[in-house]
Amino acid sequence: MSSQRERRFGRTVALTLACVLVCGIAFAGAVFVLMPSARDRSTPSAATGSPTPSRPTPKTTTEPTLPGSTDEPLPGVDTPATPAPSTPVAVTGTYECPGFSGIESKVPVQMLMHDTFAWGDDPPYKVGTGNGDINWRSDPYKKPSWYMWLHSLRWLGKGIQAGQNGDRKTLRHVLAIIRDWVQDNPYSWKGDVGAWEATMHRTNVLLCTRQAVLTGMHVKTLPAQYAWLDKALIDHAQFMIANFSGLSNHGTDESIALFGVGCTLKRPELKKLAVDRLTQAITTAIDPQGSTNEQSVGYAMFNYMLWGRATTALQRCGSNPGPVISERRQALAEWLALATKSTGYLQQVGDAVRQKAVAAAGTSLDYVASAGKHGAKPPKRAAVFDAGYVFGRTGWGETRPFANESTYSIRYGPARQLHGHDDHMSLTYSSHGRDILVDPGHSGYQLDKWQAWSKSQAAHNVMTIPSAQTASGETRLVQAAITPTWESYSLSDSPAADVTRNRDVLVLKDPDLVITLDRGQSASDQRYETLWHLAPEQKVTIQSPTTAVATKPGDKTKTHLLQIPYQQQPPADGITVVEGQQDPVQGWYYPDIFHRQAAPVVKFNRNGTTATILSAIVPANSTETVSYTTRTAGQLFFVDLTVGTRKTTIRVAPDGRLTRIK
Repeated sequence: MSSQRERRFGRTVALTLACVLVCGIAFAGAVFVLMPSARDRSTPSAATGSPTPSRPTPKTTTEPTLPGSTDEPLPGVDTPATPAPSTPVAVTGTYECPGFSGIESKVPVQMLMHDTFAWGDDPPYKVGTGNGDINWRSDPYKKPSWYMWLHSLRWLGKGIQAGQNGDRKTLRHVLAIIRDWVQDNPYSWKGDVGAWEATMHRTNVLLCTRQAVLTGMHVKTLPAQYAWLDKALIDHAQFMIANFSGLSNHGTDESIALFGVGCTLKRPELKKLAVDRLTQAITTAIDPQGSTNEQSVGYAMFNYMLWGRATTALQRCGSNPGPVISERRQALAEWLALATKSTGYLQQVGDAVRQKAVAAAGTSLDYVASAGKHGAKPPKRAAVFDAGYVFGRTGWGETRPFANESTYSIRYGPARQLHGHDDHMSLTYSSHGRDILVDPGHSGYQLDKWQAWSKSQAAHNVMTIPSAQTASGETRLVQAAITPTWESYSLSDSPAADVTRNRDVLVLKDPDLVITLDRGQSASDQRYETLWHLAPEQKVTIQSPTTAVATKPGDKTKTHLLQIPYQQQPPADGITVVEGQQDPVQGWYYPDIFHRQAAPVVKFNRNGTTATILSAIVPANSTETVSYTTRTAGQLFFVDLTVGTRKTTIRVAPDGRLTRIK
């Protein structure tokens, strides 16, 4: 086995900086609601306990607290789209190997036997000598996630499965690699962030390997020559006790792994601590309305499956998970159903890749994942969630095909945390069977210009103030109105010192379209830009300072982007388009963290101390004409819109509130 290799301090610091810690109201008639202020989202202190593992708790160090976000499988990338087993499950007194998150799929046994690792879209890389002697400081692509997944050992999954099926040669090689990690990374490995973040994953790999030894060798007791494996499990349990990540999905994953060690090694004190932590975490991880604390729709789906796995693990080993996990997961399933677009994909909000909703029997997710073919229809078509989300749609396929419904999301609430973005006031919109306004997605966990952009206001469908020094803060939802054929929302915040921003949103059904009124005000001259991010392959034509049209070759739908003059006349350069720009970054879309596509951004522009930008986003059939006229009556402003043969009128009140009047 190799000796302990010199740590690369520079890379570890980069890893530390690269991440952010982890890792409804709807009625049939018109309802107007004054929204309360956002709830306090501060994280409670971690649970404490007094387990008795073999190693004493290490002393507190001056190292930075663990950043997250390379810490758990990335939804839609590293996790197979399969829900947790149905519960309840039979009590067996055992902890079942949870699998390897799909990480193992790129490392077949032949590659593993040559000590070759692969993750993501980077070429395979030989990390060892071929005898299980691994260079654990390998980092050829300078990617935090690649390095963390190397230390997770989940890439050994195919070999562990082969060993469990009786392939002792492969099992011996797997054990050689694992023992090499244990010897080269002695307790405590806290000085290496990649090894630190991978602890919970590696713990599960050790547990899976232990089970493979027993099954593959047809023995009931771990042979003495593998006693080091149990010692390594105790070390990992101790590490997770001393370095608990708190009440996020990372901490939940740690608690499940800690429970697995307690169940497998018959250590009731470890099981109890894990259950105590899970009991405390569930009410923070998922609130009573079903929102998670991750600020990401992708991680909400991940959390749904994660807490299902927690329930199954506890039940199988004889611990009672109690009713709260089940209740909160049920609420989360309804939340996720509303967060699913008419295209079948989840809203790509926060750190989220393009990912389809996963069916879950007995919930509304079954209905949306099957495009309405089976399961129970969700009870609401639009809802407001206190955690900072609005999800809505024109219907559930009752009067038109499911895929032809229009769907939208709006963000507000507390400042960015965990897997969230600076996306307050942003909206997404799908209609006519395709995405109209998109969130540009998730660029991954590298600390670079792409990540900085993808998390910024500039990457979202909001009014930005690029000339001001903006910062993440709270956005208030001042009012919401939900009616059978339209919804309206009013939002307000201060994204920079001496700058205020207000947005009113009106979403219509028949004709399906979105109207927004953005108002910015500052003590000094500023640049104001209302951004509309369109899907890739759209070609934008600017027809005038008030009109742009986006089309895709061969598509039967056009998107009309109208800047309707209201209080201010749009300047000659009132509409500009940016696509595929690298300095500064603008005009891109990430379907996943490995791929980036150029995508147009339409900008409605103003300069001055104030800005008033009234926008209409109107998808229509390519043969339909879209037009509008405006008029005033006292202090009221009206927009008469025509889409093909359908006409509608929108009223703008003096306070900016938007209402459909016919």
